[in-house]
Amino acid sequence: MPVNVCRAPRAHESQTGTPRLHAEDLADGDGHKGRFCCFSQEAVEDVDSWGESIEKLLSCKAGQTAFQDFLKSEYSEENILFWLACEDYKKISSEPEMISMANQIYTEFVQTEAPRQVNIDSGTRTNITNSISEPTQSSFDTAQKMIFSLMARDCYPRFLKSDIYQSILQKHRKT
Repeated sequence: MPVNVCRAPRAHESQTGTPRLHAEDLADGDGHKGRFCCFSQEAVEDVDSWGESIEKLLSCKAGQTAFQDFLKSEYSEENILFWLACEDYKKISSEPEMISMANQIYTEFVQTEAPRQVNIDSGTRTNITNSISEPTQSSFDTAQKMIFSLMARDCYPRFLKSDIYQSILQKHRKT
């Protein structure tokens, strides 16, 4: 069995400022991918919990990355990126920073014809549009819940059956 010597993953920022890690960065020193050994000090054992619920998957940085890679392969990466941006947004306490990030999220994901437009109903989109000039901590809550529900109902079950997850799970069980 190879020695588990990890190199530090390189982070890239998305347009919303959220760090983005790539699957090829999650390899041990011998190039074995899927061995999330040094990712935010999380134990490799977390991989087993990803199959229990989407909440457990998304609570783990390595799980977020694997799920994002899967969604990218399905051309629906905007869903996890929006969800993560909303999670970051809720942590903001300064009003100027909140206004700035609200506008970034709106421009990137919510407005009609946004580069990564998420699939939310027109009423929710209109409500966000009407309140974007004076955003609050909860400005994106309804849209985020809709996207979470979409991911939980449609994407997550497919992820569990995907080659991406099955490969990670298989490699983990060999260790």
